[in-house]
Amino acid sequence: MDNFLATCIKQFKYYKSLGDKTFTQLSTEQLFWHPNDSSNSIALIVKHLGGNMLSRWADFLSTDGEKENRNRDQEFENTWTDRDELITYWNAGWACLFQAIESLGEEDLAKIIYIRNQGHTVMEAILRQLAHYPYHIGQILYIGKICLVDKWSSLSIPKGHSLSYNEEKFRQKKQQQHFTSEFLQEDRNTTP
Repeated sequence: MDNFLATCIKQFKYYKSLGDKTFTQLSTEQLFWHPNDSSNSIALIVKHLGGNMLSRWADFLSTDGEKENRNRDQEFENTWTDRDELITYWNAGWACLFQAIESLGEEDLAKIIYIRNQGHTVMEAILRQLAHYPYHIGQILYIGKICLVDKWSSLSIPKGHSLSYNEEKFRQKKQQQHFTSEFLQEDRNTTP
């Protein structure tokens, strides 16, 4: 089960990196752009994710995951004006998540925690968020692609390159590794 926690951490790091790589491609104006009044901007999605993470993961084993000080509705109101505010909140949410998960051990996975008084095992709570966050990060990437059109730098296998990508993979020896390893390794190689 420690492998479960390590795998979840890798997954979360991968999805965070997709958001990070999207932000670096976009201008501040694009981070706040939304196609219509009923749609969210990247900034609002980040505000929602950060609010969710800070609520769910703070005091993870001891308090309800829906904190009394959280105002979910306000997460969908644009009160931010700059990029730094957005990135700071994004990073604070992720830091809270990683601190909580990295403090867990195998013995914690069957413990019961509550979200809005609904009991979850720790494992179920982790999986719940591992489904929720990528859903919104996919929205972030999609908005990024819309904003940049042909200037978008693909974060996965670019269109038209699947064959060459697969050929390269099948030239390698079979090995067991988490699928995010190459992407996270790439991040380490490009970080100054």
